[in-house]
Amino acid sequence: MKKCVITVVGKDTVGIIAKVCTYLAETNINILDISQTIVGGYFNMMAIVDVTDANKEIVTVTKELEVLGISIGVTIHCQREKIFEKMHRL
Repeated sequence: MKKCVITVVGKDTVGIIAKVCTYLAETNINILDISQTIVGGYFNMMAIVDVTDANKEIVTVTKELEVLGISIGVTIHCQREKIFEKMHRL
């Protein structure tokens, strides 16, 4: 299984989760775990996804998610799980 970590941060608006999840479903990326919070009007979401059966390369998914984020007014990052773990190790 190939996993990625997706983070979404920005001012809360209607439809953020729907748009991100629709993109993931259309790209055949399965959400394994997801958490979201809204604090002081700011939206924060983190998802662990399985990209094993994705119908696009991860580089393409990462770029398209960034573009999607810009279009809905949030910042979206997608990183392979191993890279995320190494970057956040204490």
